[in-house]
Amino acid sequence: MTNTTIESVPTTEVSQDATDEATPRKLISVVIPAYNESDCVEELARRLQGVMESEPGYDFEVLIVENGSSDDTYDKLLVIHEADPRFKIIQLARNFRMDGGLTAGLAHATGDAAVVMTADLQDPPELIPQFLRKWEEGYENIYMVVTERQGTGPLRTFNSKAFYWLAGKLTDGAIPRNASDFRLVDRGVYETINTMQERNRFVRGLFAWAGYRSVGITHERPPRFGGESKAHSLKVLDLAFKGIFAHSYVPLRLITVTGLAVSGVSALLLLVFAIRFVVAGVPFAGYGSLLGFMLLLFGILFSMIGVVAEYIGLIYEEVKQRPNFVVRHRVGL
Repeated sequence: MTNTTIESVPTTEVSQDATDEATPRKLISVVIPAYNESDCVEELARRLQGVMESEPGYDFEVLIVENGSSDDTYDKLLVIHEADPRFKIIQLARNFRMDGGLTAGLAHATGDAAVVMTADLQDPPELIPQFLRKWEEGYENIYMVVTERQGTGPLRTFNSKAFYWLAGKLTDGAIPRNASDFRLVDRGVYETINTMQERNRFVRGLFAWAGYRSVGITHERPPRFGGESKAHSLKVLDLAFKGIFAHSYVPLRLITVTGLAVSGVSALLLLVFAIRFVVAGVPFAGYGSLLGFMLLLFGILFSMIGVVAEYIGLIYEEVKQRPNFVVRHRVGL
């Protein structure tokens, strides 16, 4: 009988490095609106490069939305792009405010996750690795919770506190208290936001409305690195009211409640005055009080009409269906 020798076939060992190279790294898109941020963009790029180097397990693209600046922000961004092609530029035809810039950037994002932040370095880039660790744990919406605002005046601080208190009351806590726009969101989250084509956008509120698995990371907000703040009181108040009106029907319901309350008080007073007239036989004195009460009612009435007018204005903006941003140039995209 013939003996048959079976030779073992040597197994090929695959190194861990080869496996890592075969697995594509996840891409993180960093979306940053920039309006007249000439004093900040170079330092912003330097600090972002440091963060990107500290995260070798990820690829990065930085989408800076030049939001209609009147200074040399765009020229400096071109120099930054030439030195580092990971920095890409979306130049808008005019200023579309903060939320328009964020919308434009998110519409061009292609990453597995997107980081949303401002260009003035009040959102410290060094917080991004903490966002990434939370994302790796399975959270899909990780945002910075501001514990203290440095470099802001008492009026600005009061406005922020008043907004979050009022927004929390009127939206049943849908908008987290002191949550900033600075956040990391999963692709599923920002693609959901991209499908929302409403014109009166309050992106912070849209992220909160969308839900997903969310967590906040507390951090102090540092002062601006340079330049002047664009968050003037009137603009902040306008944005706050639009954010509340876009995410709450409570002001409309207050009209009904106020109307019913005033009607009830008026009916009660009418009954009291009628009884007094029957008993005393003469009308009561107090023309000035009556006139003052009538003026008060007219004030309440016109305030309620103003609330309705705000909602009608929002509807008017929606039905026009104008785009949320207009792109003039794209660089690196």
